[in-house]
Amino acid sequence: MVSTASASLASLWDEVAGTQPDPDLWVVVATLVAALAVVVPQAPWRIARNAITIAHEGGHGLVALLTGRTLTGIRLHSDTSGLTVSRGKPTGIGMILTAAAGYTAPPLLGLGGAALLGAGRITLLLWLATALLLAVLVMIRNAYGAVSVLVTGGTFVLVSWLAGPQVQAAFAYAVVWFLLLGGVRPAFELQAKRRHGGAGDSDADQLSRLTHVPAGLWLFLFHAVSVCSLLGGGRWLLGL
Repeated sequence: MVSTASASLASLWDEVAGTQPDPDLWVVVATLVAALAVVVPQAPWRIARNAITIAHEGGHGLVALLTGRTLTGIRLHSDTSGLTVSRGKPTGIGMILTAAAGYTAPPLLGLGGAALLGAGRITLLLWLATALLLAVLVMIRNAYGAVSVLVTGGTFVLVSWLAGPQVQAAFAYAVVWFLLLGGVRPAFELQAKRRHGGAGDSDADQLSRLTHVPAGLWLFLFHAVSVCSLLGGGRWLLGL
């Protein structure tokens, strides 16, 4: 029984860590078009933005832990806003990195996902995404947030276990395109809100108070990270 279990684990590891064939170019382009259809129009974006918020708040939480802060919890709201609470020194590099991680997390996750897909690691991408969603779920502190993460994570589990290789590949590419494209829009939305006098306590404004650097420069950083991630990740996905 021990040898059978070891063989099963070895087989599972080979499946997860192994490479899978790249989908046809038309699949890559079709998933790009599908992601654009979700990100650009306002109606689908209003719903899909919840997934970007999960990545945004997860980025805050992960960096808070990596910099030695105590992560208290994450809340996701129905208006697609979120809140990550951590305890620790209210100033310093740890707090700065934690505040900067939100808007940069979705595009950087998309860039990492594009690197995995470019290397043919489709199954590994799906499993890593599921693990990250499970880690976020543990820290969720409200019902709406828990439902949002469960639905998102459940979709990854169903595709990973029940779908065939072609469906898995199409789903993985669609998710990564969505992160890359969806990672660009929030910074422009924040810029528009600030232009009209809103979002006075945004990540950019918090970073400005922490570093005495104008909030506009932090907005430029968010734009630069998201656009560069889209360009770099897009090249990997398209095989350029």
